[in-house]
Amino acid sequence: PPPCSRNSLWLLLQVSSSLHPECEYIYQLEREEQRCLQDIARQDNRSYEGCPPFWDAIVCWPHAVIGDTVQRGCPAVFSLFTNSTGSVSRNCTSRGWSSPFPPYHIACSVDDDIPETEESYFATVKLIYTVGYSVSLTVLAVAVLILLLFRKLRCARNFIHIQLFITFILKSVAVFIKDATLFSSDDINHCTLSTFSCKASVVFCHYCVMANFFWLLVEALYLNSLLLSSFSHCRRYLCCFSLLGWGVPVLFILLWIGSRLYFEDTECWDINENSPYWWIIKGPIVVSIAVNFMLFMNIIRILIQKLNPRLIQFNNSSQYRRLTKSTLLLIPLFGTHYMFFNFLPDYFSVNLRLYIELCIGSFQGLLVAILYCFLNQEVQKEVHMQWLRWQESSYGVVSPAAKGSQMDTPF
Repeated sequence: PPPCSRNSLWLLLQVSSSLHPECEYIYQLEREEQRCLQDIARQDNRSYEGCPPFWDAIVCWPHAVIGDTVQRGCPAVFSLFTNSTGSVSRNCTSRGWSSPFPPYHIACSVDDDIPETEESYFATVKLIYTVGYSVSLTVLAVAVLILLLFRKLRCARNFIHIQLFITFILKSVAVFIKDATLFSSDDINHCTLSTFSCKASVVFCHYCVMANFFWLLVEALYLNSLLLSSFSHCRRYLCCFSLLGWGVPVLFILLWIGSRLYFEDTECWDINENSPYWWIIKGPIVVSIAVNFMLFMNIIRILIQKLNPRLIQFNNSSQYRRLTKSTLLLIPLFGTHYMFFNFLPDYFSVNLRLYIELCIGSFQGLLVAILYCFLNQEVQKEVHMQWLRWQESSYGVVSPAAKGSQMDTPF
C-alpha cells in the first residue's frame, strides 16, 4: 500500500540487487571509506612530503609529490546508476591537492543532485497529499460526530459507515506520523535508520491501510446483504463484520512483524522490493480488492434485475432507484483503480502511481464522507430538525417541519 512506502527518489530507482540501489551506493561508499582509512592508518607513521593520502567521500587518493598529477578511475559504485566509464584527476601543488577535474558528475556521467523538475514534482506531490489528508481528516471527524450524536442516525448501516470513517482518519494520522518519523530531517540516513519508533510508525501505517481496505470490503458485503434481503441477524452480522474489519488485519500484521524480525530485520521495514514477506500484507489487500470488485459487479447485476420495469413494484421503486444512485456513485471510491496497479511491478509508471495513490487517494476519505454522510437525506433531515429545535428553544420559533422526522431512505 502506497502511503506507507518511501516517496521521492526511492520510487524512481529500480531494484538491481538485494538492496535498494541508493542504499547499495551508500554501503559501498562506506566500505571504500573504511578500506581507505585503514590504508592511511597503516601509513600514519610515515612523514609525507607533498600531498598526503586522503578520502574525499568518493575516491581514495594516494600520496603524491608536488608537481604530480594523479588520475583515478570512476568508482565501481557508480555502475549502479550508469554504464559510463571515465577518470578524475587531481594536481599535487605546494598548497595541497587541487580540486578534481573534470568534476565527478561530468567525468562519470552521474548527476550529483535530484533534477530541479523532479524535486519540484515531489514537493508538489507531498503538498497535495498533505492537504488532502488534512481536509479528509477534518471532514471525516465531523461526519463521525454527526453520526454518533444524533440517536435517530444510529443503525447498523451507519455503524459500518462510522468504522470506515475511522479507518480513513487513522490512515491520515498514520501518514503524518510516518512522515514526521522518517522525513523529519534531510540529514537522516534512511538506509541505516532502524529505530523502534520508525518501525512502529511503519507498522501502524500498514495496519491502518489494511483495515481501511477490509472495511471497504465490509461495505460491499453489507450492500450485497441489503439487496439480497439476507441481513436478518443484525448483531451477529455486526460482530462478524467487526472481526473482519479490525481483527483480520491484526493477524496478518503480526505475521509480517514476525517475519521481518526473524528473517529480514533491515532498515525501517519500509523498503519491500523483492521481499517475499511483503505478500503477507499485500496479498490479503489484493484479494480484498478483487473480492470487492466482484461484489460490486454483483450489485450492479442485482440492481439491473430489480429495476426491470416489468418486475418493479410501485412501493419499492423509489427505494431501489435511490440505492442504485448511491451505489453507482460509490463504485469509483472502493479501490477499483487498484485492480489495475496491484498486478503491475512497483516501478511501472511511477509518476502516474504517485499521482493516483498519493494525491487522489488522499482525498478518498473526503469523498466517502460527503457521499455517505453529508449528502445522505437522513443526515440532512436530522441536522435540519435539530437546527429548527434549537431555533425554537432559543427564539420561540415553531416550525411545522420540527414536529417530527422520518427516516425514509434506505442508504
